[in-house]
Amino acid sequence: MDGIHDLGGKHGFGAVSPELNEPVFHEGWEARVFALVLQLGGNLDRSRHAIERIDPISYLADTYYGRWLGGLETRLVEDGVLSQSEITERARRLGADVNDRVAARPRDAGDQSPEKKSSTGGFSTAQRTLKTPPRFQLGDQVRTKSTSTEGHTRMPAYVRGCIGEVIGVHGGWVYPDSHAHGKGEGPECLYTVRFTTEMLWGEAGEKNIELSIDLFEAYLEQVNDDD
Repeated sequence: MDGIHDLGGKHGFGAVSPELNEPVFHEGWEARVFALVLQLGGNLDRSRHAIERIDPISYLADTYYGRWLGGLETRLVEDGVLSQSEITERARRLGADVNDRVAARPRDAGDQSPEKKSSTGGFSTAQRTLKTPPRFQLGDQVRTKSTSTEGHTRMPAYVRGCIGEVIGVHGGWVYPDSHAHGKGEGPECLYTVRFTTEMLWGEAGEKNIELSIDLFEAYLEQVNDDD
């Protein structure tokens, strides 16, 4: 989606510095959040979409599982399990201040999207049989669509409008852009597309480096001979 939540490929955040011997959970509450998300069920794409809608400052400032917590609270409110006031009151009893930043950004009850009313189960990693053959083949030159989306998508913004080569054809898979919003699995063919870093980032891209990205057919267009 557009916004700060699409961190992949954005400039200005510096290098990734892995933590040496990083534990699975740094604190006990992280394990509880992980367990609650699994217990809540639903589908992985909807969970990602909920995380992508948390407060932008919280997305940058909170830890990995802090973002999960914001997404979890969003889903609990939208599913009618808890109200935002009940969550706030519980947090205050545990020591939170009334002016503390709140990550969750659930939709109002009167402005619910289909994801709450018709969410399907399962995960975006599920393979599906397609009724139509793949549109693209190995070696084809394709261009990613340049249109943006307000909802969940698995195409990073930095790859929009770029030309690459199909190097993998993986058959049908659950389409996250549909699945995240409760509109069904809408399976699409999944491809691996290879890009040069110069294509993605111009002169700022590292020389002689290529980047391979898994992209769904709906993201791609055929490149004409005169392109």
